[in-house]
Amino acid sequence: MFSENQIKALGYNLEESRVKSIDKAGLSFRYLETFDCINVANTIFNFMWDYTISRLEEVSRETNQNGNHVITFSAIIKVKIYDNQRNFIEREDTGVGTGTARMLGDAIDNASKSAVSDSLKRALRSLGGQFGNNLYQKTANTNQNNQQSYQQPTQLQQPQQQYNQSPNNQVLNNTPQDYSSLYNIGLSIMEQGQNLVVVGDDIFAKKDSIKACGFRWNGEFWWKPLEKQAA
Repeated sequence: MFSENQIKALGYNLEESRVKSIDKAGLSFRYLETFDCINVANTIFNFMWDYTISRLEEVSRETNQNGNHVITFSAIIKVKIYDNQRNFIEREDTGVGTGTARMLGDAIDNASKSAVSDSLKRALRSLGGQFGNNLYQKTANTNQNNQQSYQQPTQLQQPQQQYNQSPNNQVLNNTPQDYSSLYNIGLSIMEQGQNLVVVGDDIFAKKDSIKACGFRWNGEFWWKPLEKQAA
């Protein structure tokens, strides 16, 4: 399917100059911008690729303390990459995006575009390091001469039925909150810095259970301060 040059290009290490970072709620995340991923895809695949929106829907609508609309959309994007004979391969993934604005229309516009961008980048990510997949590793080779370290969140062990008596999980030993309701619906709790973060599939379909455990949505993920877990 891919030519020798395309395979070689996909195997190159990610250049550090392409990587951006953002801090939210005390957490630092590294990412690639959407236009950058599109430009790289155009270069490697010689513009012989496209994408379609399989699903785009609103999943949350709230008003914050400033009276702004906070809208969240979920999207599924399907990417098709062609060769010269019009054979193609497909990649599909889901993403979410949040828009905050005084005007409802602006919030919806920002949220829907953000969800599509997030889903597109995640679909391309499966093609390898040139599309940011290495940013999800504990240590990512960002170029051939400079190795950068990326600390992946540490996943808390799922508690057993008598987890409060277990000496092996200090965080959960000291928390009055029982997260078994989240584990039971396929979610996981991860510790990053001074916060706890919820991860898993179909996360917005399970937002009521997540909110019930005290987690808040900040536009990227569900989180709560770790220090609040102390008894």
